[in-house]
Amino acid sequence: MLVCPSTVLPAWRRQFGCNNRPDVEKPAVCSEINLGYCNDLDYSRTIFPNILGQQSRHEVESGAEYLLLSVIHGLLNGECSPDIRLLGCSVLAPRCQDLPSPSCRSACEAVRKGCGHAFEGIDMAWPYFLDCDRFFAGEQEGCHDPLAPLRVAFSNLSPDEPSTIIQFTYHSNAQMYSVLKRTAAKCSHISRTYSIGRSTEGKDLLAIEFTDNPGGHELLEPEIKLVGNMHGNEVLGRQLLLYLAQYLCSEYLLGNQRIQTLVNTTRIHILASMNPDGYELAAAEGHELNGWTVGRTNAQNLDLNRNFPDLTSILYRNRRIKRFRTDHIPIPDSYWFGKVASETYAVMKWIRSVPFVQSASLHGGELVISYPFDFSRHLHEERMFSPTPDEQAFKQLARTYADSHASMADNNTERCGASFIRSGGIINGALWYSFPGGMSDFNYLHTNCLEITVELGCDKFPSEEELYPEWLRNKEALLSFMESVHRGIKGVVKDEEGYGIKGASISVRGIRKDVTTAEEGDYWRLMNSGTHIITASAKGYSKVSKRIYLPAHMEKAGRVNFVLKKVNSSLDTYERFDPYNHFQSYGRSEEPGMGAEGQEKPWWWNYFTQAGVSAPTWLLRNF
Repeated sequence: MLVCPSTVLPAWRRQFGCNNRPDVEKPAVCSEINLGYCNDLDYSRTIFPNILGQQSRHEVESGAEYLLLSVIHGLLNGECSPDIRLLGCSVLAPRCQDLPSPSCRSACEAVRKGCGHAFEGIDMAWPYFLDCDRFFAGEQEGCHDPLAPLRVAFSNLSPDEPSTIIQFTYHSNAQMYSVLKRTAAKCSHISRTYSIGRSTEGKDLLAIEFTDNPGGHELLEPEIKLVGNMHGNEVLGRQLLLYLAQYLCSEYLLGNQRIQTLVNTTRIHILASMNPDGYELAAAEGHELNGWTVGRTNAQNLDLNRNFPDLTSILYRNRRIKRFRTDHIPIPDSYWFGKVASETYAVMKWIRSVPFVQSASLHGGELVISYPFDFSRHLHEERMFSPTPDEQAFKQLARTYADSHASMADNNTERCGASFIRSGGIINGALWYSFPGGMSDFNYLHTNCLEITVELGCDKFPSEEELYPEWLRNKEALLSFMESVHRGIKGVVKDEEGYGIKGASISVRGIRKDVTTAEEGDYWRLMNSGTHIITASAKGYSKVSKRIYLPAHMEKAGRVNFVLKKVNSSLDTYERFDPYNHFQSYGRSEEPGMGAEGQEKPWWWNYFTQAGVSAPTWLLRNF
């Protein structure tokens, strides 16, 4: 389709279309709206030619503009839906009058202000046909509001209140259990509660999960966990996770497409309180009197974040041994000779039984994200940068939360004592302060799971008046963190008969940390963009390697499957590997992915090239 430059295309009020088109003089004709993705406007008749000069329904449906509206929900992962679609449809199918009746410029500007970042997030330019100055009009010019159906639907909601009704108060342990069970009952088709064990004093460690098929692992669906209140007097995380559980349930029922997409594609586990015994001690004093340590430990006076097996020391002692594995390090027998808290044992059993991909543990006392290793690689260095093999992946996880938080990444934010001015609100744990036996290090070295520690603020026990503001500061960060599990690669490792291979190793060249496959042979590997060599191996099978490319902006993980051949011990199983014969590219066309100016095409370009529409170069940024 011809795109008219702004110097040729006049304002909507004058003759529309390109002046050099031979068919612009055709009389305007009104007809019923018969466009599949534009059938819920607040009017039923449209006019051709439309504001873009398209002459018929067929021409509209054949254009890249309409195709964009049809896939925009998937491209933006449910964000800004249906606002963008309704706005675009008001241009492609304007209200029927003597001339196409434009939509209000104020509505366009509001949508662009709220949704511009979503387009930037997928490296897409703002669509030319949503130019607020060229295709929209002021209120005084007789425009109409294309978002009127949405405004009517939400007219009963106060703009100052959340659409999901949450009681922003503290909850006792009994109230916490009640909220979780009521939430699971309200959303029984996507949620359930289950116990991972009991505390030292016998209190239930009750978790709630959200997924489209609760109760078990689904092939290729990533699993994520959020843990709060590990230290009993750090209570804000506990409350935020209770609010998050209610929010996920209610917003799913309200039709929030972002939440529905998240829940339908992810298995989310929430343990609001890992230390209910310590919480009761802290709550007995209240937020005004609570000190820095009362209620921090469990009923055995054990700090749960120092009670996990110290696998980091084992790693440091053996890392120079060539064949020593730096992943899935077994728990040493000596660990069981010491005091193992009931809560610690329950969590270890939990993370061994579920193939978690990533995790966040919510704490308090600072405003920062820390990530492993938490124990210094030199015993006597209390503050020493001690990265894992997945340093870059951990930094991206930490950045995801910090950058989405209202103030965590702001260097002007007042901190609680430590200085994170240069780090933008994230830090390697051991560089901050070193300690052994932490839960995050254990997750990384014993399982596939990458866990970060979220320090939510200076006040470990804020007043109730601060709970709603804190929810607003952290809601987007929590959602973005959960969504970030859909990156890197995923796949299934099978044998030649099509059966999944449990416990197969997936290694990445240059990263000395493998992940292993789950029961049915599926795996997830969090990775940053770039070119990687991936190898799948299993005992009794030959190795298979592939070279893959991960673009900088991906909405979902790349799929990398492997089929392993059983090894015949009487034969030489050595296979020469040529990475260029195993190249896989995600989100790029099989054709050379370069534009006219040497610009590499983004991952979503295939949506348009495969549909056979004219190349929408106007969606390329800096083209």
